[in-house]
Amino acid sequence: MDTGQDAPSSGEYDAILEIPMNSGGFPWCRPCTWVRSIHKEVAVIRHFGLALALACTGLAVSPNPVCAQPSPDFLFSSPKGMIGFRTGWLFSSANSDLFTFVQQHLTVDRKDFNAPAIGVDVEMAMAPRLSAIGGFDYARTSKDSEYRDFVDNQRLPITQTTRLTEWNIAGSVKFAITPRGREISSRAFIPAAVTPYVGAGAGLLHYEFLQFGDFVDVDSVNMDVFTDTFRSSGWTPSAHIFGGVDVRIYKRLYISGEGRYLWSSGSPDRDFIDFARIDLAGFKATAGIHYMF
Repeated sequence: MDTGQDAPSSGEYDAILEIPMNSGGFPWCRPCTWVRSIHKEVAVIRHFGLALALACTGLAVSPNPVCAQPSPDFLFSSPKGMIGFRTGWLFSSANSDLFTFVQQHLTVDRKDFNAPAIGVDVEMAMAPRLSAIGGFDYARTSKDSEYRDFVDNQRLPITQTTRLTEWNIAGSVKFAITPRGREISSRAFIPAAVTPYVGAGAGLLHYEFLQFGDFVDVDSVNMDVFTDTFRSSGWTPSAHIFGGVDVRIYKRLYISGEGRYLWSSGSPDRDFIDFARIDLAGFKATAGIHYMF
């Protein structure tokens, strides 16, 4: 059909196709519009991919803001000391004539004077391997008994209770056989996992030897039975040696095992006036938990 306009030649048509697609010209040309749309989509995808890659790289190199950083497995300075609690068993010597008399006439054995024990320690460092300790120990045993050779007039047992209580307040010097750790800088100290130690000390021990119940008056003609309470108590010096090991279980927390031998004796009160000094010595085995500060 003749429109009154000459159609473009093949050369002019090729020139039209070579016009850049981003020029926005020739909206009547479908191939031009389609190609330009494809170019835009590729550009968007390219920019989005680049942004995503940069974001992933940033997450990989930046510190995690959600998870808390683990605390370091070292101290920022040398330890100043330890505080702790111990518990165990006291094996009493019970080797004086008062204990012998009680064992001979009553149903009490030497092992009955063994007792559960507890203790509290506060330790302060004096040197890399040397420390001073202030401590408190407590032990009590109680034994119900009866006469071995006597009964009352109804042929019933003559019963009583024997009780021994000890409180010991002492100071000690503790020496670590191996280093308690190593200092890698002025602000970093790595505690040792296991530290064996020995030590010695002295203090004051308060004891109470108590008997209450029914007793036989062996000096009376009829061997009368009476009810009474006999007591001997007081303060007396004590000395001890010990050895053990501290084992680190978590950062500043330690468990310990210790053996300690104590020497002490007390003068009997008037209720036991005819007896020699009361043997208060014994060996104590304890386990405990300590916190280093």
